[in-house]
Amino acid sequence: MAIHMIADLFWKIVPNVNNVGSILKVAAALLVTGLIKWYSMGASNTSERQMHSKVVMITGGTSGIGAATALALAQRGAQIILLVHQSPKDIFLVDYIEDLREKSGNEMIYAEQVDLSSLYSIRQFATKWIDNAPPRRLDMIILCAATLTPPGKPRILTEEGLEETWMVNYLANFHLLSILSPAIRAQPPDRDVRIIFANCSSYIRSPPVDDGSIAMKNKEWSPALSYARSKLALTIFGHAFQKHLDAYKRPDGSPMNARVIFVDPGYSRTPGMRRWFTRGTLWGLGVYLILWQNVWLLLKSSEGGSQSFLYAAMEATLGRGAGGKIIKECQELNFARSDVKDEKVAKKLWEGSEKLIERVEREEAVRRALERKEQDKANKGQKTKENVTDASEASGSGVEAKKAKSRRQKKAAK
Repeated sequence: MAIHMIADLFWKIVPNVNNVGSILKVAAALLVTGLIKWYSMGASNTSERQMHSKVVMITGGTSGIGAATALALAQRGAQIILLVHQSPKDIFLVDYIEDLREKSGNEMIYAEQVDLSSLYSIRQFATKWIDNAPPRRLDMIILCAATLTPPGKPRILTEEGLEETWMVNYLANFHLLSILSPAIRAQPPDRDVRIIFANCSSYIRSPPVDDGSIAMKNKEWSPALSYARSKLALTIFGHAFQKHLDAYKRPDGSPMNARVIFVDPGYSRTPGMRRWFTRGTLWGLGVYLILWQNVWLLLKSSEGGSQSFLYAAMEATLGRGAGGKIIKECQELNFARSDVKDEKVAKKLWEGSEKLIERVEREEAVRRALERKEQDKANKGQKTKENVTDASEASGSGVEAKKAKSRRQKKAAK
């Protein structure tokens, strides 16, 4: 019935249209727009894998591509552990997790507090994880968290004095995986363990990172250069970490079952991309809203950007053979730079990163000790003051009691 009604309407309208050329132009424009949108959506993941009982740790899993990836894996039955900046008791985080559980139909979604801008916070979490006996199950680590400084904005330092982009994008991942390495290597030989890094093509235009000290210098800093340098360092470290895992000799003699995989999700409409476009300003946000239709047409959604992550997490062939592969648009590519696999470059960066972390952690330990000492002194002074006040009040109460007793005695004598 509906088809007949649409056909009748079509044949009534067409004879009344005088300008067929205009219709063809509109149709051509719609076709081109549709083709551009179809192309910009990117490839879709077609690989599936049994994810029930798998334990997946995710950074950056509360927004953008990380959130879309977490939801998709939770819908397939994986246990999700979100590493988040805020407290797990935060009301907004609680609502987010409840919403994620409802959408996925999966109650096995939890949050652990880890501040990726703090070496101390990372060590607290990772040490607690590996100290668990027996070793906790860990099938996958997806490192989606990243930050950037909008163009034109000043350089930002963390509370520990580290450049923010370098810390969050590279050093946090280096520190986290370095401590979790024993937990990764302790997984049973029949388990397919994957460490997935969120990469970006910006690493291609980055200058050499050497030992990483150049990233801490204000003179050599710019927002774009800082971001590119952090992604190059992350890529170099990922390959070095794969070699570190491969060099481990398992007690049972089985081959290493953990593999590093890099994923380039392409350009997507994420909060980070919006922050970059808007330059972190209100006028930039206004321009972004005016041009939103262009952004929608040319960039992927967060769900589209997550497809390559899902492919890396579930494609069976990536669980066999050598690690250190890079995935883009759900297919394996070659790295655009040869120095990312250079052992000398990796050794220099690794040693420089370890020295930097050791120095910062030592300085922070001294600072925390001094703060505790000052706090204890302040608490002791406060306690002494309270004791003096209590004694004074008690003394005053004794004097009043004596006076009252004397008055009663005089009254009785009369």
